[in-house]
Amino acid sequence: MWCKNSEGSDNMDLRGDALQILKETSRTFYIPISILPSGLQEAVASAYLCMRAIDEIEDHPDLDNSTKAQLLHKISLTLQAGVDGFAVDAFSVGFSGYEEVLAEVTLRVREWSLLAPETIAPRIWDATAAMADRMADWAEKNWKIETESDLDRYTFGVAGAVGLLLSDLWTWYDGTQTNRTLAIGFGRGLQAVNILRNHIEDMGRGVNFFPDGWTVTEMQEYALRNLALADAYTQALPAGPALNFCQIPLTLAHGTIDALANGKEKLSRSEVIALLEQLNAVNVKAS
Repeated sequence: MWCKNSEGSDNMDLRGDALQILKETSRTFYIPISILPSGLQEAVASAYLCMRAIDEIEDHPDLDNSTKAQLLHKISLTLQAGVDGFAVDAFSVGFSGYEEVLAEVTLRVREWSLLAPETIAPRIWDATAAMADRMADWAEKNWKIETESDLDRYTFGVAGAVGLLLSDLWTWYDGTQTNRTLAIGFGRGLQAVNILRNHIEDMGRGVNFFPDGWTVTEMQEYALRNLALADAYTQALPAGPALNFCQIPLTLAHGTIDALANGKEKLSRSEVIALLEQLNAVNVKAS
């Protein structure tokens, strides 16, 4: 269950790099990915970092929307051309002229694409390529969201589809079966919480993910509806790595929406630790 392009010590080095970049870019997902078993860990880390690579382009404060769309489409086309890995310069050609502007996680997208075991890597390339194209389309329209249907399309494109990918990874790894509709809600719920948490910052860069006429109240209701689906998705998972993974970001999402409702900007580090300790205590008691 190893990618043949990254065997032996090279794979261990890349795995270590991937976990370090994860730790630097996401406190929400570093912990659940770091506890996954070998093989599944590389697959989920590959998926997360590939998608983080394109997300950094979508959110880049110094790139105009046309440039963002151009870079995202190039990544998508490169991923779609993957046959047996990628040439050393497959992605860097598309980044030419932007090497000093783009984040490290973006510049190293080729490495992340080769981190996953070869039997599942193409599924991750497909999901990332599709997401990059959707992000490019949204960039070209400046993420103009007028209706709840627009919001559903956006949250599906950048997060609900991730829920579907995770379901595929669970099935690939150990045959775990899931409800794909609930998987979309899992992704949407986490994304809606992110939208709430980052709303002021997004508005500062001229982007508003709230449909016309919506206030924080409506977005909270939208998030809670989808988190209820996420709860159902997670509760239906059997004991094992999929459940261990999903419980953590879901617990933090619930904690974040509660913190926001109480006037806080985000969860503090001590609150994150307390929530995870509480989750661990519940799991120990249940076992």
